[in-house]
Amino acid sequence: MNITIAIPVKDSEIFEHFGKATSFKFYKIENGEIAGSEIIKSGELGHDEVGLWLLTHNANAVICANIGPGAHGALTGAGILTFAGVSGNPDEAIEKFINGTLSTTDASTCQGHCSSHSHCCSSCHGCHR
Repeated sequence: MNITIAIPVKDSEIFEHFGKATSFKFYKIENGEIAGSEIIKSGELGHDEVGLWLLTHNANAVICANIGPGAHGALTGAGILTFAGVSGNPDEAIEKFINGTLSTTDASTCQGHCSSHSHCCSSCHGCHR
């Protein structure tokens, strides 16, 4: 499996709000192992721009916490796989992805009305913490 996975990060953790991320950690996975990683600042991108920006950095997939339908649609339109509902340390998330133990939810995990950053309210469809 050769793939490049982007994870929105802030302060060495997976950033909770994909659409507001300004930095992504990119992992190059080759033959089931991490072949390299780097953090790249994206600045503030709109939902329509994020898919193209990730493609220019060779991303095939995204692992994230919460993602709204606009950003999810942009990623899908760019052919980028989305694994949502993941929080914590990005290095640990990548290891779980490689090992096949990463627990995710259906994409579009939040509709923009989360009442807390540590969990989603019941109106955020599909968000499981």
